[in-house]
Amino acid sequence: MSESVSISLPSNVPLYPLREIVAFPYMIFPLFLKDEELVSFEEMLGHEQLVVAVRAKEEPVPGRIPPLWEIGTLCKVNQIYRLPEGGGKVVLEGLARVRVEEVVDVGPFLRARCEPVHEFVEKSVVADALVQSLNALLKIALSYGRPLPDDVMKMIDLIDNPARLADLVALYVNLPLDDQQRLLETIDPLERLKKVYMHLTAEVQRLQVKNEVQAEVTRRVGKSQKEYLLREQMKQIQEELGEDDSRSAELTDLKKKLEAAGMPSEVRKIADKEFKRLERINPASPEYTVSRTYLDYLAGMPWKISTTDNNDINQAEAVLDEDHYDLKKVKERILEYLAVRSLKERMKGPILCFVGPPGVGKTSLGKSIARALGRKFIRLSLGGMRDEAEIRGHRRTYIGALPGRIIQELYRCGSNNPVFMLDEVDKIGLDFRGDPASALLEVLDPEQNYTFTDHYLDVPFDLSNVMFITTANLLDPIPAALKDRMEVIQLSGYTDEEKEKIAVRYLIPKEIEENGLAKSPPAFTTAAIYKVIGDYTREAGVRNLQRSIASVCRKVAKEITQGKPLRETITPAVVEEFLGPRKFFNEVAAEKDRTGVVTGLAWTETGGDIIFVEATRMKGKGELILTGSLGDVMKESARAALSFVRANAAEWGIAEDAFEGTDIHIHVPAGAIPKDGPSAGITMATAIVSLLAGLLARRDVAMTGEISLTGRVLAIGGLKEKVLAARRAGVKKVVAPARNRENLEEIPEEVRNELEFVFVEDVRDAIAAALQ
Repeated sequence: MSESVSISLPSNVPLYPLREIVAFPYMIFPLFLKDEELVSFEEMLGHEQLVVAVRAKEEPVPGRIPPLWEIGTLCKVNQIYRLPEGGGKVVLEGLARVRVEEVVDVGPFLRARCEPVHEFVEKSVVADALVQSLNALLKIALSYGRPLPDDVMKMIDLIDNPARLADLVALYVNLPLDDQQRLLETIDPLERLKKVYMHLTAEVQRLQVKNEVQAEVTRRVGKSQKEYLLREQMKQIQEELGEDDSRSAELTDLKKKLEAAGMPSEVRKIADKEFKRLERINPASPEYTVSRTYLDYLAGMPWKISTTDNNDINQAEAVLDEDHYDLKKVKERILEYLAVRSLKERMKGPILCFVGPPGVGKTSLGKSIARALGRKFIRLSLGGMRDEAEIRGHRRTYIGALPGRIIQELYRCGSNNPVFMLDEVDKIGLDFRGDPASALLEVLDPEQNYTFTDHYLDVPFDLSNVMFITTANLLDPIPAALKDRMEVIQLSGYTDEEKEKIAVRYLIPKEIEENGLAKSPPAFTTAAIYKVIGDYTREAGVRNLQRSIASVCRKVAKEITQGKPLRETITPAVVEEFLGPRKFFNEVAAEKDRTGVVTGLAWTETGGDIIFVEATRMKGKGELILTGSLGDVMKESARAALSFVRANAAEWGIAEDAFEGTDIHIHVPAGAIPKDGPSAGITMATAIVSLLAGLLARRDVAMTGEISLTGRVLAIGGLKEKVLAARRAGVKKVVAPARNRENLEEIPEEVRNELEFVFVEDVRDAIAAALQ
């Protein structure tokens, strides 16, 4: 069955050429016209309400008939109204296809003779299938996001006419104008429906691929990328509004800091490159924080910032004398540095190493040096440090990476020439994380540290202006390569007289202030101070002396708060009342001379000390027994001493068979304290001779020296500390190697005047001086 669509037309209809649109039947569309075009359009219509809309192949030119397509659409003018802002709007409704037979140019208007296009609609299984398929495709297109008004979708569901359905769907499929015109000129509705179906199928496929791609992109684009896009959009909006976001202000401020940092050109290139990279990184990314922190360190490093040195040597000397008593060698070395600095502006900073027992003022001396020079002071404790990265820093590839402590401290102090104190350099550890002592080699080498490269910064920084000072209690644990890079200055212990002056000048005023006694300070008598030094402290430094003085001050403060009478003067009796029974006794004065017991001198990391070497004999197999927690070197000294005595026994009247069937036992009391070193050799030899010859050994004679198998007395170290310990213990005579005679100048004059010194080259002289 078939039906035809027919329409009656006037012989002559107004014609309006279209350029940017193709008019379809059943299509309602507007035309926007200027004022003069609207007047011409109204005049062209006259009293009629019909117009033929045909697409022109070229842009219409006034006064000439443009080339037109053959098929157009007869339209009804539904509405004409003028717009407030000027011009007008004409609403047209497509009625049916027409074929333009002839165009008649009548004055300023176009009119055409047209004939209707007869469409034959055949209802068949194919047509029904195409209609259903087209409806299904439209719904698929809608599911993929193809926009279509709801009322149009309802209308399409109700249309079963293939011709009308094809025209309606063609309006909502994105087709080029030429393809739309070809659809318009397809007269057969079934053929037209097929073309629309093919176009819609291609459209659905494109939408499907687009959705798949979009889904994949959405899956891959994470939260950070999404935020980045949003931030970029926000940035663009803020730029349009003339506003500035916090990130831009932050980056601008950072750029200004980088420009003002005064970096070397090579470092500046690296900083600029990293800054450009930072601008491209999403602020929510962890990489942004890493890059920002790195640039902060580069911008904050004191590349060109330094303090001005105080070149007034007299003023510097006054500052050092004000802060510390004695320490002539150290003060002399600092003044030498200042003298050279005043003559030569550019010089390498010295690397000093203060070695001495605890409490002698090594660390506080660094602060005084910084104050004397007018420099900033940095202190870094190396005790227990085991990780090389503490010195050189971590690579930036590690999470939580930071520069090494050297760069961190310079960054904090804001100066490239501070006094940098590396405390306890002899207590650096070593494990699988690296060797911090080896990492210090470059830092403490004036020939290398001008290009010190931290792993985090990864650019060279000049450390040659820094004055490095290291401190240690012992030199032995310091690696030889590191020790070679430092200028070692020995700080010995203080004499009792020096301790008394330090207490009067520094310790007592400080503790009076610390304990709130400034308004009514008690006066310490000299005897009271000496009692604290002699009876309550036994040390090379003054730490325990300071603690004892602080204890006295606290007890005075307690009495004041309890309303008791103020103790204006601290006497020895008050000291004993406050501090209790004495803790130390004069070991030598309290003992009598004995056979086989000889007083020796030892050096420890806390200063000098006296030791008693005891020897006894018993029946046995001729063995030598050694006790007292002795080290290998000390045990070998004991064997060497015994061999020497056996070889020369006749000189002291010792029987040849005295060693047969006899075990000799040598013991050094305080067995819980490890002891080692060769300097007790002559002491052990003297104890063995005293034992076997039956001669009393004088307790007020102390000796030190290494023994050889031939009886030579070899030089030892730490003579000053040993002599000070002998004086504290009440010794009257000190026996020492002749090669140490020149070290006598290091000992204070008041100590030299109190003691008798015997310098020996042969152990026989030492034995003669000690035995009665």
